[in-house]
Amino acid sequence: MTDDVIARWADLLVDYCVRVEPGETILLGAELEARRLVEATYRSIVLRGAHPLVRLDFPELHAFYLENASEAQLGHITPVDLFEAGAVDAEIRIKSLGSLRVNRVFDPRRVAIVDRAHASIRHLGKAASRWVVTQYPTPAFAEFAGMELEGYEDFVCRSMFLDHDDPSSRWMELRHRQSGLLEFMTGVSEVRIEGEGTDLTLSTTGRTWINSDGRRNMPSGEIFTGPIEDSANGRIHCSFPVLRGGRRLSGIELELVDGLVVEARAQEGDDYLRSMLDMDPGARRLGELGIGLNYGIDRFTGSILYDEKIGGTVHLALGQSYPETGATNQSALHWDLIVDLRESGRVLADGSVVMENGKWRVG
Repeated sequence: MTDDVIARWADLLVDYCVRVEPGETILLGAELEARRLVEATYRSIVLRGAHPLVRLDFPELHAFYLENASEAQLGHITPVDLFEAGAVDAEIRIKSLGSLRVNRVFDPRRVAIVDRAHASIRHLGKAASRWVVTQYPTPAFAEFAGMELEGYEDFVCRSMFLDHDDPSSRWMELRHRQSGLLEFMTGVSEVRIEGEGTDLTLSTTGRTWINSDGRRNMPSGEIFTGPIEDSANGRIHCSFPVLRGGRRLSGIELELVDGLVVEARAQEGDDYLRSMLDMDPGARRLGELGIGLNYGIDRFTGSILYDEKIGGTVHLALGQSYPETGATNQSALHWDLIVDLRESGRVLADGSVVMENGKWRVG
């Protein structure tokens, strides 16, 4: 990526996504592989009169911790963590991956202890409502997506409109396009999703739909809500493989009755799937229904940040819901499963077809 593209990306994160103001403290978390974007974002924060607080993560150290820490250590949140979560005004998180080697398999029970502990500080302070996550392209990400690095970088640029002089204006246009579908879905009570191996009905009565326009995920391009907790009935077939906790899962199929997953299986990773569903009582319920609307993201890459926004797909997340939608499900798990409807599938809203084969008829 050129320096100009990196600078546009940094400005997009600072000005459009978290809207940095003078005097604010901005937490900037990343891995070393994203150094160019970290440095550019740091400069952008300083030039806005704000105070950057850099936190570097080291995946190998995190892996060592998961493998060797006691359960008491895994579940511990330090006073510094608590203070910092409540003190910063906004957070910019830059994910990267230096090697697929760090995605080794971990004990799901130990991972769950860490997830539950960090869930306790997820909603503290001002940064709970002002944050963004983005993902820096590395050879490891490109390899996982089955692409050469140069092609993968081009894909990343297009997905965020970084190939345009003013990416922010493009995101505002996307927000406007999505607002029509959001307005329509706000009045819908029942949603039915039909696709290969999927036939699911759920209720969104009274729930708020959110326009995900790049403020929190960069890239984004979806609308989402939280279904009524006991309303989902039917079956789900996850169209793409899932990488979680160092494990690859494929062929995931779920059956739900009155909102609860009663049957679950996976062609690959079946034991891990069941362990995630048993994480806590809320893990077997749906916390999110999302509609992918970014048609610039047109291929599966193995990264949920991109894949859940693929235009013509829907995703259903097990576990934690987003309170701003009016949903109430609570869990340490939030696991997005994608249903690809682009070649054979449709979405019905109160009995009327609103999407067929990936093309939306409203919005």
